[in-house]
Amino acid sequence: MASSLSIRHIRCLSTTITTTTTTSFSTISVSKAKSKLRSEHDPDKALEIYSSVSTHYTSPLSSRYTQDLTIKRLAKSKRFTDIESLLESHKKDPKITQEPFLSTLIRSYGLAGMLDHAIKTFDQMDELKTPRSATSFNALLSACNLSKEFGKVPKLFDEIPKKYGFLPDKVSYGILVKSYCESGKVESAMEILKEMEEKKIEVTNVTFTTVLDALYKKDMVDEAEKLWNEMVKRGCELDVAAYNVRIMYAHGSGPENVQALIDEMVAVGIKPDTIGYNYLMTSYCKSGKIDEAKKVYEDLENMGLHANAATYRTLVYYLCRNEDYERAYKVFKKSVEFHKIPDFGTLKFLVEGLVKKGNRKDAKGLIRTVKKKFPPSFLNAWKKVEVELGLVSESVSSDPVDVVQEATG
Repeated sequence: MASSLSIRHIRCLSTTITTTTTTSFSTISVSKAKSKLRSEHDPDKALEIYSSVSTHYTSPLSSRYTQDLTIKRLAKSKRFTDIESLLESHKKDPKITQEPFLSTLIRSYGLAGMLDHAIKTFDQMDELKTPRSATSFNALLSACNLSKEFGKVPKLFDEIPKKYGFLPDKVSYGILVKSYCESGKVESAMEILKEMEEKKIEVTNVTFTTVLDALYKKDMVDEAEKLWNEMVKRGCELDVAAYNVRIMYAHGSGPENVQALIDEMVAVGIKPDTIGYNYLMTSYCKSGKIDEAKKVYEDLENMGLHANAATYRTLVYYLCRNEDYERAYKVFKKSVEFHKIPDFGTLKFLVEGLVKKGNRKDAKGLIRTVKKKFPPSFLNAWKKVEVELGLVSESVSSDPVDVVQEATG
């Protein structure tokens, strides 16, 4: 049944008809599709949502995100045949002669770990009458990084521009730098930065930040600080991402250092984001200052920010470590309300704590909720938790919507 459903939707895509044969999803916008796909773990339903995206939204950039989310769902379920059918069907689309459109297919194959298909698609461009430039080249290099085939990037970087007669651009160099950083060769990445400077190729903030992150991860603190000072000296517009790298490194040394960097950001006119405050919250938690961490969490809304899954995961975990299961459960209910539920391990920790404190009702309610929200692959894991904690018979006889209504209403 699942196979026939996916084939039906892929056939629909191959004829460039975006209205599905079912009534559950009428033609929808890209933004609505993205919202649905983020919370949809069933690969067949993901395909159904993707195939219902309105044809009015044909921008490669806007449609790429819905395609990426769909491919991720299929790849996670190891539905590689369906991925191939879906992406190959797009080669029959008249837009295939447009390089940005074809580049999304190359990148998507990389996202699925199907690098051989990405390379094959790049090689087919002459046959498909699609022009080649740095755009499709960058998509191919990105596909290598997405497939974790970092070693292929330098080889392709040397070969392809010469073969097809175009020059790599600043994005190409940035992807090359990332491949070196991801493979632990940060010294080689630094050499590329020097080469870019010699060739007068702009080093983007993204590239600088990638190297900065790699240096900190290898504990090359002095080199990281030198690079930061060089960025400042060059007049780079230091952004939130760059500061977050420094905050990530500083958060293990105490909340005071994190707060100092956040204050510095504000002083230079950069608004800190949720990621930065998550690190501050984590630093407070690690220092045993749970009340201060809770205040950071509560102040997010006042600062015009929204907690993400990492926010809820961190706070629930540390509240449980302090055996404050009641407050942890309240934070969990908020995460349900905003569809940012923590991971299995964190919630298992909470369920065990609730049972330990005799609060079986909330433990059962939590399990009922997450069984609806987690991917089907987690059902057996939650059933095992129920058995281990003696919650099975009681859970079956309870109303399965209590905690959802309590959390959202």
